[in-house]
Amino acid sequence: MNFFDYFQIASVVIFLVILVGKILYLRRRNINPIAIGGGKKGVVLAVELISVAGLMVWIVEVLLYAFHSDFRIFPSPLDRPLISSGPVKLIGVALISLGVTIFVMAYGSFGDSWRVGFDVKNPGELVTTGIFSVSRNPIYLALDLWFIGIFLINGTLIFLIFAALAVAAMHWQIRQEEAFLSNLYGQPYRDYYNRTGRYAGGRMKAEG
Repeated sequence: MNFFDYFQIASVVIFLVILVGKILYLRRRNINPIAIGGGKKGVVLAVELISVAGLMVWIVEVLLYAFHSDFRIFPSPLDRPLISSGPVKLIGVALISLGVTIFVMAYGSFGDSWRVGFDVKNPGELVTTGIFSVSRNPIYLALDLWFIGIFLINGTLIFLIFAALAVAAMHWQIRQEEAFLSNLYGQPYRDYYNRTGRYAGGRMKAEG
């Protein structure tokens, strides 16, 4: 194992620690942050469930590559290398590092409002400060950087496919959430929408 293997493992561990820690924190405050599937049907429900399952499979595949396991989830043709370059791998490390930084800042700014999925019954307050004054969707942006960075480190066809599908699926999810949040929060969200970019573009504001 080399630096890039350990780095990938560390990125997965950090992601899971932050995710599980936030869930446990909110549950201790009597808030259920998991809203996947609730009140949804059709394409929206299918995309949510497939996205969650796909993320879990992707994480397993990342760990299999990092530990140099002989077992692979997908057929060997998908292991075909597309790029293998030290500088490209370092770009991947930089993108993942940036993504992790954004991820941590987003979870800090979210406070008690963080949810997985659309929480129709108990939504949190609209968050527009901190990293959310720079990006309306910092967690999706962080995940995009993570998926792309993992592809650049490993350079195989399967991780390119995962990255392309993930970016497309998250963009679609963002569009659904924009309609949901506009209906939920009304004019305050629409004002926020108009002054802050979907992925980036805005002025950082102090918390509080």
